[in-house]
Amino acid sequence: MATRPLGAVTRGTTNPNRLRRVDNFIAYRCGDLLAAADAPMVVDLGYGATPITAIELRARLAAAVRPDLAVVGLEIDPARVAAAQPFADPPRLEFRRGGFELAGLRPTVVRAFNVLRQYAEEEVAAAWRTMTATGALLVEGTCDELGRIATWAVVEAGVPHSLTLSARLSDLDHPATFAERLPKALIHHNVPGHAVHDLITTLGAAWEASATPFGARQRWLATVERFRSSWPVLDGPARWRRGELTVAWPGD
Repeated sequence: MATRPLGAVTRGTTNPNRLRRVDNFIAYRCGDLLAAADAPMVVDLGYGATPITAIELRARLAAAVRPDLAVVGLEIDPARVAAAQPFADPPRLEFRRGGFELAGLRPTVVRAFNVLRQYAEEEVAAAWRTMTATGALLVEGTCDELGRIATWAVVEAGVPHSLTLSARLSDLDHPATFAERLPKALIHHNVPGHAVHDLITTLGAAWEASATPFGARQRWLATVERFRSSWPVLDGPARWRRGELTVAWPGD
């Protein structure tokens, strides 16, 4: 008897190119891991009402990492799975019914975006543990409707290790904007006395002190340089120029 998928049907809102920022991060952060795997597989959990972001993920990772990499899109809603089948290209791109249990698959990497945001905070830790139970690296986060502002966690064995903030710099009015798109595990902790609030506040102060006539990218680079003098930063200028910033997970 088939196992019932773990989770609930979410809104499924998506747009083409919405997840380009996290896809590029996965190629960078997980590229060596995927390249070294015997049969690399990435699960796109909760791809939504249309399969476009799974299709784009497969194309980006095939070009950046290795062409034989497989992507499997999982959705709890069987109607969404059926609607995606005309876009499947097995074994490199498949669509199946599944939830946090990953339909019994053993992927190398799991991308879960704009999924847990629709759950209660107390459900997040269990979902993380379930999605990483077979050893997969999880990249879990959220973004705005057009993918111009995004944040995500890297989770191993149910434990979050890092938080990445990413923005289209020409549209970034202030780092406080990231607070609206924090992962579910953090979004309610953005209040005084919590580490993520200190992070956003410190980054905002660095931004305000880094005004420059030379454009958004130069302001962001100057902001991160100021910020890193008081907060450990895990990445370097090549990522900053993309509008990214990665720090250790700001647990309480």
